[in-house]
Amino acid sequence: MKDKGFFAEFKKFISRGNVLDMAVGIAAGAAFTAIINSFVNDIINPIIGLLIGGVDFSELQIVLKPATETTAEVAIRYGMFINAIISFIIISFALFLMIKAFNKLADATKKKNEEAKKAPAAPPADIQLLTEIRDLLKKN
Repeated sequence: MKDKGFFAEFKKFISRGNVLDMAVGIAAGAAFTAIINSFVNDIINPIIGLLIGGVDFSELQIVLKPATETTAEVAIRYGMFINAIISFIIISFALFLMIKAFNKLADATKKKNEEAKKAPAAPPADIQLLTEIRDLLKKN
């Protein structure tokens, strides 16, 4: 099968429902959440905001009902949603790299085991010697 490229493989990883991949994704995603959120909120978003005119993603929202003295503001915070999407992509990419390395190691181990099964083990030295003696006796 022809390799379709790194990003095609990444897309395939995100869209499939392999149980092992999902379990690893959940565990690693939970462990990386705080780091990734900080990376997105404190590094990525300010850079993107600067590039698009000083916009702070976390402040992007559509106010449906302004706050009053007795009620809180009702708003659609789509900037926070953008942050969550960026975090998801970064976490998914990190997990993809981890699973890719795991699969490569598993494939190498499997290939090594298959090669070991194909090649018969050399008999011990004493068996080789006895075989040579037998063959010499047959000739004489």
